[in-house]
Formats: sequence, structure tokens, C-alpha cells
Amino acid sequence: MNIQERIQALREELNQHNYNYYILDNPIISDFEFDLKLKELQELEIQYPEYFDENSPTQRVGGSITKNFPTVVHEYRMYSLDNSYSIEDLQDWEKRIEKSLDLPAVRHGEKVEFVCELKYDGASVSVLYENGKLKQAVTRGDGFQGDEITPNVKTIRSIPLKLKGNYPNRFYIRGEIVLPHKEFNRINAERAELGLELYANPRNTASGSLKLQDSGEVAKRKLDCYLYTIVGQNLSFDSQWDMLKSAESYGFKIPQTAKLCTSLEEVLNFIDFWDTERKLLPFEIDGIVVKVNSFAQQQELGHTAKSPRWAMAYKFKAEKAETELLSISYQVGRTGAITPVANLKPVSLAGTVVKRASLHNEDIINKLDVRIGDMVYVEKGGEIIPKIVEV
Repeated sequence: MNIQERIQALREELNQHNYNYYILDNPIISDFEFDLKLKELQELEIQYPEYFDENSPTQRVGGSITKNFPTVVHEYRMYSLDNSYSIEDLQDWEKRIEKSLDLPAVRHGEKVEFVCELKYDGASVSVLYENGKLKQAVTRGDGFQGDEITPNVKTIRSIPLKLKGNYPNRFYIRGEIVLPHKEFNRINAERAELGLELYANPRNTASGSLKLQDSGEVAKRKLDCYLYTIVGQNLSFDSQWDMLKSAESYGFKIPQTAKLCTSLEEVLNFIDFWDTERKLLPFEIDGIVVKVNSFAQQQELGHTAKSPRWAMAYKFKAEKAETELLSISYQVGRTGAITPVANLKPVSLAGTVVKRASLHNEDIINKLDVRIGDMVYVEKGGEIIPKIVEV
């Protein structure tokens, strides 16, 4: 085997190990063995730069510096979703759909199916693939245009650099980049050690991570991504459910929690289940996304100026609990930054016992007019660090 063949073999082997670990959650070699192979590939690529490949597994470790993030116009607009906060909202939405499609009176036997997916609390991204290779990654921005963050997205191991199977020649796949609880807590523990202000929640931290200038720093944050929509021309699937299954066959990490529902009752059962079970997830969600499954029906329903008529986001209520404020202490970090912390009578909230909550700064204390002995509401809606929201 010559040098070029060895480099190619290592790339293919490492790509497969990445897929086993981050997509299938079934590694077949140790981290140590993986790192040895990656190091060998890095050394060969340095020694033989003529065989450089922008989608080599070595590009995932980062190292490139981006001082300006170019603005890119989305070829296909990234719409926002209408929100619902009650069962009645979803029932009204279903009635509007059936009226628009004139079902079932006109089309006997045709029904509306729905696909339910978790609503990840992260940062939206659109990734372009051409000939099976990751070409470009762009933030959602305002829906019409976003910032190109390709080097940073390449560090996310659950986003494939090269595809498998019978994929389209050119398409965009969209998804949500999230920061798992474990990594968020690790980053904040490190910041606390340094006396830096703690990050408020995983969503903002994920979004901010994507705009870091050093892709090596992005790689250290171990972001994750769940992909759920493909857009492009001449696609081989005609429903949301088939699209998810196709994306999975191309090597993408798609939501294993997604469910095909044949009635609104099944949708509501899915929502009830995850309203409780979300506490056990390794990442943050703030609701459920419900989509009409059929692409033909989606096309007929169309869009408003802002949102698709065929999709709805059901938002969970932020979780909060009532307890007593026992005292306020002040943490002084290494840099001298002072952070007030509320010490609370222990209370159960979102699956954990909360004894302390962030007060962020003196302005928040004054705004809430919070005093020792007060009964307070503590909230954990999208926040890993509980916060006092009301006296």
C-alpha cells in the first residue's frame, strides 16, 4: 500500500469509527486506539500536503481562525414556526388544516398524518452537501440570510463530512446544534474556577460557540446536532417520515424519538409523554414540533409570511417551584468578579433538588426587591442554573 492509499484507508476507517460512536452510539475501538490512528493520519497529511482533503477527519479537531463570518443568502428560506401553548390551539390548527385540504368530504379515504419531533433548544443550522461532501454551513440568521460557520461546524462529530448510501447530488439539511447538559456543566465549572461569569443556559452557549473565532475552541465544547429537514431539487422522498429515514441512510444523526402519528390523539399522547420524560434527556428541549407528514399536503397548505401552515410548535410551560429564600451569599472568583447566590430551602424542580439559585447581579436583586425570608418562585425553563423569577 502506497502513502496515498494509506491516507485514504485511514480516513475511511476513522469516518466509520466516528459514525459508529456518534451516530450509532456503538463504538468498536477504544478512544486510545482512535487517537493513535488520528495522530498517524495527521502526521501523514503534514508530511504529504499534496494529499490534503478539506473533509478529512483531521479537520474535526479545529485549528483554523475566522475573524469575519461572511453573510450568505439562504437558497431556500428558513422559516420560523407558529407556537401553541394549549391542546385547544392544536385542535384549532388541525381544523384549519382539514378545512384547507377539504378533508375528508372531498377526498374519501385520505387522512392527515403527523410527524412529532422534539423541539431542541439550540442553534439552527443549514448545511450544504455536494456530491456527498460537506460544502458549507450557515446559521439561520433572519431566515433569509445567515453567517457562514463551516470550519466550526466541521468540528461537530455528529455532522458527517462524507455521506453514505444513495444520497442526492446536492441538497441542504437543516437541524439544531445543541450543547449537552454534561458539557454545559463542565464549561461552567471551569469558568467558576477562573472567576468568570457563568453562562446562563445551553442554548445561548451553543449559539455563541458557533461564532468563536478559533475552531479549536469550538471542538473542545463537544457540541451535538440533530438533523430533521432536507430541502433541494429532485429528492426521492415524498413525506417527512420517509425523509427522516432517508437522511438516516445517508449517515445523518436523526431524532430516534420522532414518531409518525395517524391522529391528533396520538400527537397529544406524545406531548404528554415528553412533558415528563424530557427531564431525563441529556440535552434541553422546550416543546414538541408537529408537522403534516405528506409533502403534497404541505405544498397545498403553503406558508404565511413568516411560518409554514403545515407545522406547529407546542411549547412546554417553564417549570417553576415555590420555596423560601434563606440567605444570600457572594462568590468571589479569581478575577475578583462577585456573583450573588440565593440559598434556598430545598425544593424539587425539574427532577432535581434545588438548594441554590443565581441572582446574577445586584441589579436583579433590586429589580425583584428580594429579601431574606421571602417566598420566591424558582424557574428552570431552558435554564440549567435555576433562577429566582418572582417574589
